[in-house]
Amino acid sequence: MPSPLFSRFIVAALIMPLAQTVTAPAVQAHAVIIGSTPAVDDTVAPGDSDVTLHFNSRIDHQRSRLTLVAPDGTISSLAIVPDSAPDVVAAKMSGLGTGQYRLRWQVLAIDGHLTRGDIRFSVKTP
Repeated sequence: MPSPLFSRFIVAALIMPLAQTVTAPAVQAHAVIIGSTPAVDDTVAPGDSDVTLHFNSRIDHQRSRLTLVAPDGTISSLAIVPDSAPDVVAAKMSGLGTGQYRLRWQVLAIDGHLTRGDIRFSVKTP
């Protein structure tokens, strides 16, 4: 019969890899958008509009970027609001005219991974 110390060692050796497997995805996951304004393929009114990207993890605001691609291909940088929530990237878009736009985002999650993507939206007169 094995000693109690040996039995505990065997149990710990079997449980540790399982515990690491269960917790590792949460620690190593990339930042993923879980909600946005504007939403993908959304339609907004001309003029000024807010941008809010809500992520599944904390974001490094200083090392993240937002750019707006206008219908004519002009690219402009958007200033990220520095005091937004840790899992939110927010900005203002101004002077939007009619047409199809792309909001390009690149964020650095606190796990050190860069994630990027595009959000297409339209501006139409109501």
